[in-house]
Amino acid sequence: MVTHKACRQNAAPESVLFAEGQIDEVFYYQALARHLNLSFLRGAARLAPQMTYPNVLYDGFAALDGGGEESLGVPTSLTACYLAAPRGEILRTLLEAGPRQIAGSNRLILTTPAHFSYLVRKAATLRIKLDASCGLFEFDASLSARTALIGPQSALQLLASPAVAGVLGLQLAEFVFFGALVLAILFFGMLVLRLAAGAASLGPRSLWRPHVRDATLPLYSIVVALHREARIVPQLVDALERIDYPRAKLEVKLVIEADDRETLEALRKARLSPLYEIIVAPSGWPRTKPRALNVALPLLRGTFVTVFDAEDEPDPLQLRHAAEYFLASPKTLACLQARLVIDNVEDSWLTRLFSIEYAVLFDVLLEGMSELRLPLPLGGSSNHFRADVLRAVHGWDAWNVTEDADLGMRLARNGYRTATLASQTLEEAPARLDAWFSQRRRWLKGWMQTGGVLLRDPRRLLAETGMKQGGALLLLLVGLVLAPLLWPILTGVTLYQWMSGGLPEPTNWLGIFAATLFLAVSLLGVGSTLWLSWLGMRRRNLLNLWLFLPLILPYYLLISCAAWAALYDLLVRPFHWRKTEHGLARTRASRRAPVEKKPRETETSAGADTDESWRSAHPRPESLLPLAVGI
Repeated sequence: MVTHKACRQNAAPESVLFAEGQIDEVFYYQALARHLNLSFLRGAARLAPQMTYPNVLYDGFAALDGGGEESLGVPTSLTACYLAAPRGEILRTLLEAGPRQIAGSNRLILTTPAHFSYLVRKAATLRIKLDASCGLFEFDASLSARTALIGPQSALQLLASPAVAGVLGLQLAEFVFFGALVLAILFFGMLVLRLAAGAASLGPRSLWRPHVRDATLPLYSIVVALHREARIVPQLVDALERIDYPRAKLEVKLVIEADDRETLEALRKARLSPLYEIIVAPSGWPRTKPRALNVALPLLRGTFVTVFDAEDEPDPLQLRHAAEYFLASPKTLACLQARLVIDNVEDSWLTRLFSIEYAVLFDVLLEGMSELRLPLPLGGSSNHFRADVLRAVHGWDAWNVTEDADLGMRLARNGYRTATLASQTLEEAPARLDAWFSQRRRWLKGWMQTGGVLLRDPRRLLAETGMKQGGALLLLLVGLVLAPLLWPILTGVTLYQWMSGGLPEPTNWLGIFAATLFLAVSLLGVGSTLWLSWLGMRRRNLLNLWLFLPLILPYYLLISCAAWAALYDLLVRPFHWRKTEHGLARTRASRRAPVEKKPRETETSAGADTDESWRSAHPRPESLLPLAVGI
């Protein structure tokens, strides 16, 4: 049965055994060591100081420190001893060599892959801290939010602009007028972009059906960063267990903080299978989700990678859909964004408006921008990546508190494309105003950080992206950063002037242009909001919430207040992560029935070995195995 399933999935038999829970990983490797007449390590060990992280993880071998005999507790001299966690091709090589060729060897000690990973990470704690926090910064400081967003020279130029206006003979009123005119042009461009995205999303939606055999699907990695999520661990594990993907080709990395004992205890009580690995991120700064994701990045063996949040309930077929999309697309398609859907719509008026906002964003705007092949501001969850591309762009920026938006823009700068995935992930929205405000405050601060990074060197940005992509990025920043800060002020001033002095009566071409532009921005702002909201509500079956549409204006005013609070945070504590509590929803939709795992046999040629891309990306020294085994 196991052999048949391994052949059908094109996976190693031991991977099927572990994934199906038919054998304990520790027992298997103990038996393997006994069969090969080798020692087995389950406790502590000291690895050689010349160990190179993360290469030893890819090799599956690490030299042991010669002074560690007592801690190992194995009957061997450790002057040139290797610790190994063989799997895949390496494991087959050992089994083919057999106990006769390896018998008596005192240079190889076996352990489980999970324990090997733990020992390597423990020995490389300092390297992990540096890479997770400063990997992108060390590669190119101008791409990281760790570098000051506004330098002294830029600040002086900003302060000097009124003085320059005075030198040019402009009065303060004229300076304000021309400033408002420039902002109105930017807002008009942003509204046109939104309308164009809405129009581009009107095309027919094709219905996807899985058609690729299990043997063709590659290894897929799931990463979940957890912090104070003990309450929601059972729900998370249940959602992950429902994923319909070959279990032998799936791995789940759960990253927690070093001081989060409650979440660690909850994960241990969940009795996770070898499919899961709990990774304790070493304490360090900044304490952000992207830093935790960077800790996991070197450990991922999958060809493709996805990130989920603790409260997520992804569609069971989402990974199959994403894998097939990637396999059928050129290498330049580096990321897929699934649709995020609010599941606790009925909790409060706030969750209802949040649901409308998400429907507009994920079912209309991102869909249309993907059709137009424009850069996408990624959501913080259900992002699917090519692992090699993710490493090539140096992962996430640990200093950006909206790491998803930053990564989406950085992919565009490197010539990669992002598209939307017609698969949904259910999420929990904050139902209380304080939780919503805190979350939105963090998001807006992160978008401000992203904008500051992009605009550090506009010439370089345009050279990397081109005029079309660069213009779209600029208009995205207007909508994400400038509009929440300024539109209430500009709208209030305009209404006050009209109410106190009547409608404008321009006497020259500039006045006519300005009045027409201001009026167009006002009408397009209201019209586009209503049209896009209606589109999103119709596609998400939320038209029953039409009575809440009049609350859109106060909702946007709340967003504006959060934007000003975010600006304060950016100046005072730019890297502080405002945690959003999960597991508080009262009206989440009932869970779907468990997915029956059935073999999928269709007419498709079998794919290459599951670990082929992993081995090609991280080649193992050919002389290492014979040296360690002594054959």
